[in-house]
Amino acid sequence: MRLKWMRLFGLAGWLVTAVALSACAAPQTDVVVVTETPMENGQLSMVNSQLPTVTAAVTVAPTMTVPPTLARPATATPVPTVTPSPTPQIGFYAPPGRQFATLEDFWNGRAEWLLEIPDTGLPIGESDTVYRGDNELWSYLHASDPSAGVVDQCGDPVAFPGCTTLWKSYDAGQTFTLEEPVCLFECASCPCEHIQDQVDQQQYPRVFFAPDEAYLVYEFGAYNYLRTSSDGVNWSDKTHIDGTWIWTYPYGGCAPYELIGLHPNIYASQEWDCLAGGPPGIYVEGDMLYVFVGLGKAPGHMGCYKGNRFAGAAGMVECENNPLFGAELGYGPTDLLGAEANPYFEFRTISSADVVRVGDHYYMTYEGVRGPSDPAVVDDQFALGLARSVALEIDGRWEKYPGNPIIMDLPGNVGVGHADIIIIGDATYLYTATAEGTRGRYVLVQK
Repeated sequence: MRLKWMRLFGLAGWLVTAVALSACAAPQTDVVVVTETPMENGQLSMVNSQLPTVTAAVTVAPTMTVPPTLARPATATPVPTVTPSPTPQIGFYAPPGRQFATLEDFWNGRAEWLLEIPDTGLPIGESDTVYRGDNELWSYLHASDPSAGVVDQCGDPVAFPGCTTLWKSYDAGQTFTLEEPVCLFECASCPCEHIQDQVDQQQYPRVFFAPDEAYLVYEFGAYNYLRTSSDGVNWSDKTHIDGTWIWTYPYGGCAPYELIGLHPNIYASQEWDCLAGGPPGIYVEGDMLYVFVGLGKAPGHMGCYKGNRFAGAAGMVECENNPLFGAELGYGPTDLLGAEANPYFEFRTISSADVVRVGDHYYMTYEGVRGPSDPAVVDDQFALGLARSVALEIDGRWEKYPGNPIIMDLPGNVGVGHADIIIIGDATYLYTATAEGTRGRYVLVQK
């Protein structure tokens, strides 16, 4: 029987708000058809905001060693066409002279990503975009006073990295604007409070619209929180997903895949001991709710929690097949940089899952961070990975795309790993960083 690891939710961990994750993550992945209309308003489902009590586990203190370097030929990532296509007409049409393709086509080498719109107006970071009918799209994105002039619902400027905001597009996702530069979630009272309202770090939001309710997860200091809504605008109070946090051994042991190991360019004293959380992902299949989390560091892994969506966060448990996949190749030779280091792009952290279903597989984009290239710098090696389920099962075996990373080579940029896939009719779009400080849109087309 699989060993269950318990954790103590300590006050010290609860007060953590700035985690050493190089998280910059990816967005909503509803598969829709162009004729779909926005869901009808229903009864708002409120969830309990109190954190559950967690029982401490027996302390596990394994010896950490740097994972061995496994050889794999370095392969440069094919760079998507960088010359943007002519400004598309309003609607969801293939670029002139090209045909739409699917993620299955891309996996099998029959398709490529074409840079369609270099700048959509979305600020750098992570957006999660959903189709709302006709030519309207919404994008949920964390923003602050420095990045977008955002204030909280009490009127005070929001510190970086910021709160969850709602951006809208009425031209089929070509441009987005923040109609109201105000945090989306209400504060319990004024002024907004750091711990209670989390107003300065509702980071990396991911959202999924089921037919009757919307679900949103985000990160606050490596902890993951769930909210629900009947309309995508008015949201319930937060509920912590038990088991998601970052901690040290005095607060409990951790599974081997949750360990934070040694990085050649990071002093061990700067790290925690265990991680299960960070920039999340979300998916709903029928009555089942899945939340994807990063597990451990150096090496990083992808994992998930699942439960009946009507039970909310309280009903979620760790997936039986964690970790779904991990960074098996280690950091690689320390002198390798740029495209030569591509095989090792995901060593430090794996997070920011964005999941869609296509055919007989679930496809996932995720952020891989190799970490600092030198002890004197912070994280400066980022890339975008692609994986898919082996069968039509989320809590099962996954395989990684053999041509990873996609879109661009290391060192990439701070936003490229936080990609946002949306499928509308025959079109498959990818919103992500196109250049430093710019978030644009790629479209998947036949070669």
